[in-house]
Amino acid sequence: MSPPPLCFPSTRRTFWAKKKDYDDEDHDDDDIDDKFEDTSPAPSPAHSITFRTDTESYTQYRTVAKPVPRKLIRGNTRIKPSWARGWGIDWGLGREDRKDEDKEDLLKTHILRDIPAAFPETAQSPVSQHSSLRNSEKSNDTQEEILIVPGPDRFHDHILGNSPRNRLRHGFGLGLPRRDEESDDSPTKIAGTHSVTFMDHHIDPDPTRADPVSFTPWPSPMSQGSKNSQDSKQSKDTRDSRSPKSSRGSRQSNKNQSNVSVNTPTGSALERKNVYQDPIREYVHTYARLVELRKQMTKDNLDYYVVMYEDPHQSEYTAEADKRREWITNFTGSAGQAIISKTSAYLITDSRYWHQAEQELDENWTLIRVGTPSGHRDWVDWISDRVYESRVGVDARMISNETAAQLSSLLQAKRSRLVYPSQNLIDLIWEDKPMRSKSKIYVQSIEDASQKLMQVRDWIKNVPPSGITPSTDPPSASHQHVGTLVTNLACISYVLNLRGDDIPFNPIFTSYLYIGLDRAILFIEQEKVEQSVRSYLENLDVETRGYNDVWLFLRTESGVIISPRTSYAISLTLTYYRYTIAPSVIEEMMSVKNEVEIEGLKRAYLRDGACYVQFLAWLDEKMSKGLQITEWEAAWRLTELRGKARNYMGPAYENISATGPNAALSHYRPLRSSSSVIDKETPYLNDSGGQYRDGTCGTTRTVHFGHPTTEQCEAFTRVLQGHIAIDSAIFPRDTTGRQLDVLARRYLWQGGMNYMHGTGHGVGSSLKGLHGFSSDVPLTHGHVLTNEPGYYKPDEFGIRIGSVLLVRDVRTKHTDLDSWLGFERLTCVPIQTRMVLEHMLSKEEKDWLNRHNRTCLKALEGLLRDDKRALKWLRREAERGFGVAPSPASPGGNADWN
Repeated sequence: MSPPPLCFPSTRRTFWAKKKDYDDEDHDDDDIDDKFEDTSPAPSPAHSITFRTDTESYTQYRTVAKPVPRKLIRGNTRIKPSWARGWGIDWGLGREDRKDEDKEDLLKTHILRDIPAAFPETAQSPVSQHSSLRNSEKSNDTQEEILIVPGPDRFHDHILGNSPRNRLRHGFGLGLPRRDEESDDSPTKIAGTHSVTFMDHHIDPDPTRADPVSFTPWPSPMSQGSKNSQDSKQSKDTRDSRSPKSSRGSRQSNKNQSNVSVNTPTGSALERKNVYQDPIREYVHTYARLVELRKQMTKDNLDYYVVMYEDPHQSEYTAEADKRREWITNFTGSAGQAIISKTSAYLITDSRYWHQAEQELDENWTLIRVGTPSGHRDWVDWISDRVYESRVGVDARMISNETAAQLSSLLQAKRSRLVYPSQNLIDLIWEDKPMRSKSKIYVQSIEDASQKLMQVRDWIKNVPPSGITPSTDPPSASHQHVGTLVTNLACISYVLNLRGDDIPFNPIFTSYLYIGLDRAILFIEQEKVEQSVRSYLENLDVETRGYNDVWLFLRTESGVIISPRTSYAISLTLTYYRYTIAPSVIEEMMSVKNEVEIEGLKRAYLRDGACYVQFLAWLDEKMSKGLQITEWEAAWRLTELRGKARNYMGPAYENISATGPNAALSHYRPLRSSSSVIDKETPYLNDSGGQYRDGTCGTTRTVHFGHPTTEQCEAFTRVLQGHIAIDSAIFPRDTTGRQLDVLARRYLWQGGMNYMHGTGHGVGSSLKGLHGFSSDVPLTHGHVLTNEPGYYKPDEFGIRIGSVLLVRDVRTKHTDLDSWLGFERLTCVPIQTRMVLEHMLSKEEKDWLNRHNRTCLKALEGLLRDDKRALKWLRREAERGFGVAPSPASPGGNADWN
């Protein structure tokens, strides 16, 4: 589980406004009744705005996208092969109407120009860079024969590697057409020796399949989307190393060693070393892009333009087509906004990404650090403090209703205003913008979706009707709510029991859902819905329409309930008097697990815990033998082990595998070419998880393979004390996670330490929840959330311990059962005691740690009976003492507990 951001606090609010037509763009605030003040910004008339990307129109009449120039430029060289067209992936050169011969001509031109740059050590064929391919090629192969004759498919095989994951990372889907399609040019063999056969252990066509999956992991465990993905790309946090310009300690650890150890017999070593290739990360100087953006700003008379990280659905992870902020900045972090003025450009992000931003931004950008006690809270606070008599532009689809309301209010005090251009300015200048995913959706049969729809309709009836003033008279029909528009992709997937592969690490799909009292409409690209799914939706009385049809639909609807996180474009389209803002009941339903989901999570965590123990036992053995294991190899190995588990679908998020100074970066991700060898003198941190059909799992453990320093031991012990304090807390009902957060930090604060990320976030059943230890949502029975305090010393080491907890009713000595709550731990992985300072722990804390490790032994012993190495390691961890044992043979020396 990656370090959580601050969770979004959701407070129940209902806005009532006068029913009034808005003929002008500016409105008088006095139009709103004083008793029911609406803090939303004044809307523009719905009929005067349009929202469209480079290929999508949100007006009644669809417009034809501006043709992409065929000029060949660096960064616009990835060409979609014909066999990949069905996946809806396009890097800008391969339009549907583009001829294959044109593509090949362009490719030849680029190859002849750029191959020496791609392979600086040799101007010969890239095949020479791959030992597994070199042995199979004829000795008389020439550069022309390899690079020009085979065409684009073979070029990508050589440059990017022939593994399915490399195709996935570069936008080529899984590289083969669907089972019901025929393709004459589908490659069945690459470079003469490597057959590409994607068996059912790669793509499970049956979502309900419960038998074990024989799984061969993707070549990159750090960048995999869900298992069923056909065209998901790399996740938002990174498509390149987290340390291309590594920190001091990282450079030292890499100085005298190969990037990938050659003496490491680790699982599928041949595939790891000869097949996998790091993704091609294009670092573009942003000056030209900023010049073009400022030209567009001039046309709209804007002083500032905000490029949001979020997509139109306010998703935590975004698809490649929505990575606008990454395109304009080169910054790949998962939080932060870009703000461009007429003369400067700023990236605003919190402490989790400061180091990463310093590495990825060029000289055209200024990093603004927010979230510090003495600085600005966030980007809204920063820009509102900076502007005066200014026009600030933002795409209304990318900013939530609540954020727009807050920012508009702050700008008005500075005689400034928020402006919503009719088109996203980045889309106007992003010529090779990827196409949206066309992957199919599928049914996830967990429980009856009709019951969920019925529960939502009951909630719609009970939301207070909107009107001019409260009254004891029965509300008129015009004031009654008739439906709710759901824009949160996780909520749509949950309520309909559908899953998709549009966004990496999230089994969700891009769509809108309207649930009315007498009808339901799913707005989705029609080619994504197969006949079996269409029949399933018809049985639920759910109609399907085109994704963009939602805008026309909303212009004729009234009495619609939307959540505070709905995009402000929805509010502008509906106008004040036709919508009510209230927290989504689906988010509440999704966050509170029923007993079926809870049992599924428990089973998933047992299987995931067994995989994690196998990994730690394997790593401990290799390290004790003196073998060099890189961060990347360790992450790969853990994903391999998880892939063999029952009901495994794919990684839950990008694997964080870090040693030494890299572990001090809370969102570090290793790449094969730049990862460090795990250092025995510093802690090793692994934060990773798996998506299973019966639950989402995530575990964080920090271990040491040598003799830790006193400083490392003290930091680990204080983090452990905070972890135990949260785990063992008992608290009254209506307590929020934010109120418990101090328990995790108390012992760190006593030592003058702290961590700058949240203590934990909500966890769903294959989907994420919104509650957590940074949220103001009261915890209740059935909530699942992470407990992951940490400590990070810059350029030296990092420590984090993370487990997943279930909120349960507890019985205390003097109160009834219904009055108090506590936690039940789901994670079943031992906590290493090598870095524990026993004298710092209380008797209760020692008992907790011993009991936890022995509970793990009892629960996992049966699952690991066939793995002697893992079972031996598990028993040792459950029985060993605290710290490093004194050596009887060497006074004053140390030895490990055995």
